[in-house]
Amino acid sequence: MTAGFEMWDYIVFIAYAILILGVGLWVSRDKDGHQKNAEDYFLASKSLPWWAIGTSLIAANISAEQFIGMSGSGFALGIAIASYEWMAALTLIIVGKYFLPIFIEKGLYTIPEFVEKRFSTNLKTILAVFWLALYIFVNLASVLYLGGLAIETIMGVDMMYAIIGLALFAAAYSLYGGLSAVAWTDVIQVVFLVLGGLITTYLALNTVSGGEGVFAGFSKVVEAAPEKFHMILEETNENYVNLPGIWVLIGGLWVANLYYWGFNQYIIQRTLAAKSLKESQKGILLAAFLKLVIPLVVVVPGIAAYVMVNDPSIMSNLGEAGMLNVPTTDQADKAYPWLLQFLPTGLKGVAFAALAAAIVSSLASMLNSTSTIFTMDIYKQYINKNADDKTTVNVGRISAAVALIIAVIVAPLLGGIDQAFQFIQEYTGIVSPGILAVFILGLFWKKTTNNAAIWGAILSIPIALALKFLPIPAFEPWMHQMGITTVLSMLVIVIMSNMQNKGADDPKGIPLTKELFKTTPLFNIGSFAIMIILTVLYGLFW
Repeated sequence: MTAGFEMWDYIVFIAYAILILGVGLWVSRDKDGHQKNAEDYFLASKSLPWWAIGTSLIAANISAEQFIGMSGSGFALGIAIASYEWMAALTLIIVGKYFLPIFIEKGLYTIPEFVEKRFSTNLKTILAVFWLALYIFVNLASVLYLGGLAIETIMGVDMMYAIIGLALFAAAYSLYGGLSAVAWTDVIQVVFLVLGGLITTYLALNTVSGGEGVFAGFSKVVEAAPEKFHMILEETNENYVNLPGIWVLIGGLWVANLYYWGFNQYIIQRTLAAKSLKESQKGILLAAFLKLVIPLVVVVPGIAAYVMVNDPSIMSNLGEAGMLNVPTTDQADKAYPWLLQFLPTGLKGVAFAALAAAIVSSLASMLNSTSTIFTMDIYKQYINKNADDKTTVNVGRISAAVALIIAVIVAPLLGGIDQAFQFIQEYTGIVSPGILAVFILGLFWKKTTNNAAIWGAILSIPIALALKFLPIPAFEPWMHQMGITTVLSMLVIVIMSNMQNKGADDPKGIPLTKELFKTTPLFNIGSFAIMIILTVLYGLFW
């Protein structure tokens, strides 16, 4: 076993990079006699089939924050972190049935565009600025930082060079090709992502069992660390602050999931690019089934690494490589990169390609959505209302490049954070409650007014910050803070709407009918199957 790459690892990784760049640039090419327009660049010509949507949703979602951050959380607190993935499967069904029909009927490019149609340009601009700041300073920066950490740990490359390399790789095809390049390369990225993740899981469990196989390894992991296999943490658990027991199922995690999967531009943009609503819903269903499997490739390796590190007999068999960059409770995010060191030559290249695929696909998705929001909701609104398609596409490319440069500068400043997955969720949770309150009431309560929605969104930030920094023990888990902020923001909107309209419907309220939310038998059967599987999983690991 050796740390670092050998020739075959480099060959595999370079072949992966060439494949992704080649496919990305090929699908991005302008067809004969047709110049790329805004719909081509930002919505992939509204031509994505269900399987491309489903795989692209997962590729955009699974990034360094899952492979590295969630594995780190698996190392630190165990299977409980899988609630993010398993509850996401249920959230996707809700989004597919109740949110997508409204968004697709309105022919949206961006989520802020819905805000303009339902409320006003002012509120759209406020939320667009919220999102741009969140994508650049939290999402893009953290993914670049975690990717840089992985490359530094595995290959010994200086983190700053690793960050710049990842940024250039993502930019190489996404800035030119737009959503079409991102979505179609995502289909390939998911194959690498799942294959590489399964290889790493196999290796970790096989090592724990002393070469007796995956099932023996899993049994030994459960036996050696039973405390890591509880979905619902007790209040006495030191990690209760991050995952507060039963409140994970009925509290703040719903805020995180509904916001992320329903109203997050770089996720929902794929579904808006579907051929039809039915095609989009099939893609959502595929993504929901894939979410059930993801903990196997991102959480279980972290728990296995915990068992390995705490078993002297296993560590003694790992040789010198085993003593390099060993994860600890204080540096749990080193767990996944540490495991990759022990893969055989060639497979190490595949697993590293999977990690790179996760990082680069998410970067590309975030860049495309950042440029879409800036171009369609800021540039065309305030700078050049009459911009033609060529100008619009060029501005999209330039704004994505600027966002990437800022994120590259910010990324190294995140050094020293541990369990980065939790960091991202916590700080996204300052912004998401207000946005969720505005959208839920705007979609489903016709009395919601524009002024009330603006005040609800603006006041949600000081409410969230007050709950975060007030020394009240009951509010210490940040999921509680998210849940309470959402309820208080909705209360502000409801009270102000009733005061303004005196109980009457708002003129821009959305008329809802049963027909609008009617779904196919395939979607219904698939949804029930997912709910049954979730019930079994929670029953096993409660």
